[in-house]
Amino acid sequence: MKERSFSTLFKILSSEQQILQRTNQKAFTMLSILGVFMVFFIVHFLKVQLNWFKFVMVIIYFTAALITIVNLILVIVPRVRKDTPHSGSESMSPMFFGGISQYSSPEAYAEDLMKVGEDEEQTYKMFASQVFSLGKINNYKTVALKRATLFFVVAILSELLIIMSLAWSRALPYLFPPQ
Repeated sequence: MKERSFSTLFKILSSEQQILQRTNQKAFTMLSILGVFMVFFIVHFLKVQLNWFKFVMVIIYFTAALITIVNLILVIVPRVRKDTPHSGSESMSPMFFGGISQYSSPEAYAEDLMKVGEDEEQTYKMFASQVFSLGKINNYKTVALKRATLFFVVAILSELLIIMSLAWSRALPYLFPPQ
């Protein structure tokens, strides 16, 4: 029964780690795409003759792009609380990177790791706690990625509307010549 429980826990842990990796990949991809769009827009921005519509769209574009960047940074580097190093205790996890980094020495880490390894129930609870923590991190990153996606779409749509208005203003004299 215990082996089956551990197997299930490891499958969940693997799934959460894959979600974490995919979320990071999406964030880096969106950041790269936004960067390319922003470079092209900024290069051609000086050629745009502003009217009120284009001015509002430019403000919306840059605001949405800034909010997108902030949210993508929150996906890539989520807010994690900082704990002070300890000399070793049962509340820390010697099998997870957040817990490992809190030990003050390799000896204290080795001692706690040995204690945890001897008790199956404690090991299971510790792994379950780590899976739960990873799930919370994934949730935080997913929410930030959803916000980033929304503002990314707003930025791209506003840029598209600016380009469409430019095209329309240039084509208007040819489509409807003055009589």
